[in-house]
Amino acid sequence: MAYTILGIAGSLRKGSYNKMLLNTAKKLAGEELNIKIYDISSIPLYNSDEEKENFPDSVKEFKEKISESDGLIISTPEYNYSIPGVLKNAIDWASRPADNSPLNGKPLAIIGGSAGMSGTIRSQLHLRQVALFTNMMDMKKPEVLVTKIQEKFDSDGNLIDENLRDHLKKFLNSFEKWITFIKGSRQI
Repeated sequence: MAYTILGIAGSLRKGSYNKMLLNTAKKLAGEELNIKIYDISSIPLYNSDEEKENFPDSVKEFKEKISESDGLIISTPEYNYSIPGVLKNAIDWASRPADNSPLNGKPLAIIGGSAGMSGTIRSQLHLRQVALFTNMMDMKKPEVLVTKIQEKFDSDGNLIDENLRDHLKKFLNSFEKWITFIKGSRQI
């Protein structure tokens, strides 16, 4: 069975390595996972006054894309030991109203890379905390924590690290199984 996955990069930077990582995952996903990448740059800063009046069109579209997907894959950099504000902001909008959030029960896979040696471990842990509150079903293992990510891609954004390529394939295969498991457990 093929699943539709909404891919989100937590960086707005044009040459973002985490966007490159997400694009690579899309290429490697094969027929089982159809990853559609969503650009969160048009989502305004969260303001509960706007929520009460009328959700902005970009937020409505984002929430619809989440609802239409079978799962989410988020590629996050690490900013100040945490997730980027733009990513947290997008999740905050999608989580509203709490009793009707498209994030509730949504299977989630997290990937990320950094220029240093942490490989975004702290930002991924913070994202898992957010997933806990919003009731997203995050896949715990395997993890994709890419260290020295700037060495993994060529100047055109193509992955040149074969070990990472193999690991991403295993990760995506596990995510497909995770979605199947989550969907099956809802049938019980």
